[in-house]
Amino acid sequence: MFMASIPKVPLIPEDERTPVVLVLLEIIQFQKERIQALKDEIARLKGHNPKPQIKPSPLSKDSASNEQPDAGDGQRPGSAKRRKTCELLIHVTRVLKAENVPTGSTFKGYEDYTVQDLVIESRNTRYRRERWETPDGKSILAPLPQSVQKLDGGHFGRSLIRFVLYQHWQAHVTQPLILEELREMGVDISAGQVNRIITEGHDDFHREKDALLRAGLKVSSYLNVDDTLARHAGKNGYCTHIGNEMFAWFQSTDNKSRINFLELLRAEYTDYVLDSTAIDYMRANKLSKVYLDGLGGHEQKIFANEAQWNAALAVLNITEPRHVRIATEGALLASVLEHGFNPKTVIVSDDAGQFNILLHALCWIHAERTINKLVGFNDEQRTALENIRGQIWDYYDELKAYKKAPSAEQKATLEMRFDEIFTTQTCFATLNQALKRLHNNKAELLLVLDRPDIPLHNNTSESAVRDYVKKRKISGSTRSERGRRCRDTFASLKKTCRKLDVSFWKFLDDRLSGRGAIAPLSELIALRAAASS
Repeated sequence: MFMASIPKVPLIPEDERTPVVLVLLEIIQFQKERIQALKDEIARLKGHNPKPQIKPSPLSKDSASNEQPDAGDGQRPGSAKRRKTCELLIHVTRVLKAENVPTGSTFKGYEDYTVQDLVIESRNTRYRRERWETPDGKSILAPLPQSVQKLDGGHFGRSLIRFVLYQHWQAHVTQPLILEELREMGVDISAGQVNRIITEGHDDFHREKDALLRAGLKVSSYLNVDDTLARHAGKNGYCTHIGNEMFAWFQSTDNKSRINFLELLRAEYTDYVLDSTAIDYMRANKLSKVYLDGLGGHEQKIFANEAQWNAALAVLNITEPRHVRIATEGALLASVLEHGFNPKTVIVSDDAGQFNILLHALCWIHAERTINKLVGFNDEQRTALENIRGQIWDYYDELKAYKKAPSAEQKATLEMRFDEIFTTQTCFATLNQALKRLHNNKAELLLVLDRPDIPLHNNTSESAVRDYVKKRKISGSTRSERGRRCRDTFASLKKTCRKLDVSFWKFLDDRLSGRGAIAPLSELIALRAAASS
């Protein structure tokens, strides 16, 4: 039996929707739903599948940007915003003649059809350099082009070098596989030459990476920090990430102490400063009064490097490791502030102790994990656990709302609500202990109430470190200092490019060519900060 489809109700303007029209529209909608229900019942009785119930995405309620307009012109639905072929650089244009055109037909122009492709092949250039011998016996050799000289006289061109760097640092392709790729493309290259392309001749990249931290510290109101394991030369080491939504900076070291973190925050400086800030830090960390008096009365206030600082400590008989550590942390903190670090900059971490300096905020996601990892052993404990987790997530949503529209009244309410949640006594002793630990961190968890500009989580660092870990798992540890430095440099540059909406592929080409069409990333960080302020 043929059943005609139900015609669509025409769109009726708002000013024409009289009470009668509104009633009729409701009746039509009810009848459509009733008809569909009867169709489904008929299908079920016949053994057919009814019309599937497709629920709308909850995201569509919050963002109109998720709505995809009708592409039209034979284009796939959802691809309208991706239709950018008209902006592509066209390398070849070919005119196709129509076949079997009837006599008397009228020419209506052209319809464009663009095909994108890649040309991946080896291309070798032979430079025949003239050689001359002067009457006095000296040799004259024609110089290589400037573009070749910039590549340190290597026998591999800019495009090949860019390909190798991108494959290794961005796509995480290992050196053996890159070697195999190049050889299959017809490139005569050895494993040692691939390694040299990856690790040598990158001083300009290193300098640009070092400038990222200085620029980021200068303009940032907060920093996301984290660290991860980074083996080097067969030994366990660590890599620290410092960054935010504008930049990412990685540095590998042998340890992850607070001293190490403060040394990184000094950027390019190496000095130790003995001022009131340093003494106050030492006093707060209960350094002996004898040592405080000795350091406070020391005639030298600035020590150029670690050797000078350690010598001064030895003269004062400060040799016990704990005392050396406290004194050194204080002198480094004073150096960090002396060189322009804003003391109002908030450091957001996952509660690792080495990051707890100055204004310190804790990640709420890590805080919730303290509760989430608990396992109840009976229904009563599981119910208590689920109830607390629900309260925490509700509270988290309230904090997000506060960040958008902070007020003194809401701040007071949230402070009270925090105490109510994290002082709750349940039937689950382990849960009670976890809540108590989180309540002890109230100041760091609720710093957002005074600083709504800071994030509630440390996901920025988590994501950056996750990519670093992926690279570590694929390529293993580094063996040379050059390799370790390049790992940190290119991880920093590629992540920062992504945050600044700069193509890393184009960035590599720009830097290798020396054109300078892309501004230094440190300048782009400053511009991004100025635009968002």
